[in-house]
Amino acid sequence: MALRVLVHRARRGAEEFRVIRPAEPPARAVLLDHDRYLGAYVDEHAARSIAELWLLAARSPRSLIHVPLRANTMPAPAVPDGFGSPIDLVLLHHSLQFAASDWKQVRRRLGPGRPQTVSLREAEADAPAVDHEARHHRENRDLFHEHLHAETLFLTGSAKVFRDTAQHFLDVSRNGPLHSPDLHSHSHYCTRLYADAGILGNARELHIEYCDQWDASA
Repeated sequence: MALRVLVHRARRGAEEFRVIRPAEPPARAVLLDHDRYLGAYVDEHAARSIAELWLLAARSPRSLIHVPLRANTMPAPAVPDGFGSPIDLVLLHHSLQFAASDWKQVRRRLGPGRPQTVSLREAEADAPAVDHEARHHRENRDLFHEHLHAETLFLTGSAKVFRDTAQHFLDVSRNGPLHSPDLHSHSHYCTRLYADAGILGNARELHIEYCDQWDASA
């Protein structure tokens, strides 16, 4: 897996932040705030791209991984719920201790970025060995936490929880197209990061749905 990215550096006072964006942000992908839960709607390519960015977040504890999504076109037909605010996504390691309230200032100072190609092993996200019992121990720190600011979802977690959950997007990338209306009578395909899976701290459930029909401009 080779991921092309743009590496940005932005200063805020004495601090310098490293922000990584995909060189080609996924066009057929939206992230919606549905109030009680979050909804990601993706095609095959977008699901794979986000899986790669999930793995990059696991390997880059000193970087913010920014995925611009809120300006993207919605799937066609419309999202079933018929509601939800489009938002961008930032993935970051909990040790970075970045304040979401600083994001607008940092975002304004990002330059054109330096192109770079990152090599990722797909096996890193392939059916990881998960200790489900350990996830429910009180001392478990491999959890996702979220903050919402400036129309951006900040999803904070450990390297392990990013690595363990990237396979959800790979699963949608691989199996979603098999449930296309042209190939299968049951066209809906989705997965979810569940609240009772032992991976969510103060973060809401994330529903990930495959969509193969998009506006022609997407």
